[in-house]
Amino acid sequence: MKKIEAVIKPFKLDDVKEALNEIGVQGMTITEVKGYGRQKGHKEIYRGAEYVVDFIPKVKIEIIVQADWAQKVVDTLLKAAYTGKVGDGKIFITPIEEVIRVRTGETGENAI
Repeated sequence: MKKIEAVIKPFKLDDVKEALNEIGVQGMTITEVKGYGRQKGHKEIYRGAEYVVDFIPKVKIEIIVQADWAQKVVDTLLKAAYTGKVGDGKIFITPIEEVIRVRTGETGENAI
């Protein structure tokens, strides 16, 4: 099993969710996060005063899938989250040792 974490621009969330549903992804966890990468924030002007926005709002999507699904999910994320501009995000893939469904006690891929 693999855990796929994607940090994307918030306005791309609906596109990503639709695309993942189309390929059969059944569940995901969404978290609103803030951070920065190479862009190191940006400057904005509010009521005539300039200030620096250090942390940029993003959305983190976490998905657990069978190992053989990982590449299909990554390809879908890449296509759906793409804008071609700085700050499109990152995708992280890590192995998962075990999953346990709390309600039934099912383990492994059955618990996904």
